[in-house]
Amino acid sequence: MNPELQQVLSQLDIPAEWVGMRAVRQASTYRAVRDEQPQENHRGLEQGVMVEVMAQGQMGYGAVNSFQPDAIRAAAETAYQQAIAASKWRIFPMTPAVRPPVTERYASPVQKPLDTLSPGEISEILVRLCQSLKVSEAIVRTSAVAVTEDIDTWFVSSNGSDAYEKLVLTETHFGATAQDGAVVQQRSNNGFLAHSYQGGWERFLGAPLWERAEQVGAQALELLAAGECPTTTTTLVLAPDQMMLQIHESIGHPLELDRILGDERNYAGGSFVKPEDFGTLTYGSPLMNVTFNPTIAGEFASYRFDATGAPAETEYLIREGQLMRGLGSLESQARLGLPGVACARASSWNRPPIDRMANLNLEPGTDSLEDLIGGIESGVYMEANRSWSIDDQRYKFQFGCEYARKIEQGKLTHSLRNPNYRGTTLQFWRSLAKVGRADTWEMYGTPYCGKGEPNQAIRVGHGAPVCVFDDIEVFGGG
Repeated sequence: MNPELQQVLSQLDIPAEWVGMRAVRQASTYRAVRDEQPQENHRGLEQGVMVEVMAQGQMGYGAVNSFQPDAIRAAAETAYQQAIAASKWRIFPMTPAVRPPVTERYASPVQKPLDTLSPGEISEILVRLCQSLKVSEAIVRTSAVAVTEDIDTWFVSSNGSDAYEKLVLTETHFGATAQDGAVVQQRSNNGFLAHSYQGGWERFLGAPLWERAEQVGAQALELLAAGECPTTTTTLVLAPDQMMLQIHESIGHPLELDRILGDERNYAGGSFVKPEDFGTLTYGSPLMNVTFNPTIAGEFASYRFDATGAPAETEYLIREGQLMRGLGSLESQARLGLPGVACARASSWNRPPIDRMANLNLEPGTDSLEDLIGGIESGVYMEANRSWSIDDQRYKFQFGCEYARKIEQGKLTHSLRNPNYRGTTLQFWRSLAKVGRADTWEMYGTPYCGKGEPNQAIRVGHGAPVCVFDDIEVFGGG
């Protein structure tokens, strides 16, 4: 593929300042079982080429679902004409500096390749998970899902780029619904498709799998008899699977520079963060250290270079509570004059790269789980997101969780159902009182971060330890 792209690129006859070609071939499978019965079992293949052309300081785009040279050349001509037409109304003049040359190679770490399990074997595993989840007749529904993606991306450009990326992804889920009369409760394996990683079947299979399924079923049953989460202001302890959502919504999205510029206001919203806040705003307590880290092996959005060729490096977004930099591509950095990261990403061959999250992690602290819980006289511990609501400036939020337990005299006691909490972003993160050490840190992912017009659903990863927050409003759902 790469030599073919290089040949097409060398034969182009358009007076552009820069041309880039990104070819993508994506094979996927989706298998789902409900109540031990197969529901979906299909595979898909997509492929195509995105051509970006910079002319008169403006970027234009053309895409085609073909690897044929004539089709790619036609897409390049379309992109060039688009750039020329749009240059009259350009917002900011761009130079090839926003598309640095890249010659990297990257591949996901894989121990058990995707082809080592047949479709039948995968379905058998999903059926067995449903069987393990049904710990009682009060479990009225069980489900299990396994998704795989095998993605090859080639990238060449007129200023010397020649890069290749091989992503192997597994995304899995299982959960149970329990019912007793009008009371219905759901429990899942850390949230829908939260176990989304780079790697093969080793990311899914293992000795704890069946025990975990039984535990999920038992906790769904347990919640039927649990008391309602109280309405009070108290100490809140969040598990890493809920921290994933908290980081995503109240740190990731508000720090996207294109939102701060207003580019996303029409669809996904803006941000309460202002350009002058970088380097000055106290975002959270001194215990808050948040990194953009696309280098962690196996995390869902790891890579060595972004879709524009920028080298991917670990950067602190927030350090000791202070806002340092945003999630902005080279284009957004040039427009705002602010530091960003290598985060220009595209969801497929027919989408241009835009500012996106990737791996966004809260770094671990120094407290053991026993220390985190042991110092709390009264509080609530919550796991796994169930619902979320946040305003379009990513400031005021209300999140619900699947499972909670009361904390009394430094101990986790009885379970609580329908747990929710609310707050505002800065108030919440400034209330961060304790951060768990590395052995409480867990990473999860989601394939469904939506943004952009036309929409782009992209994969992100989030890692966090168990965290303690003081004086948070919690409430039930009854």
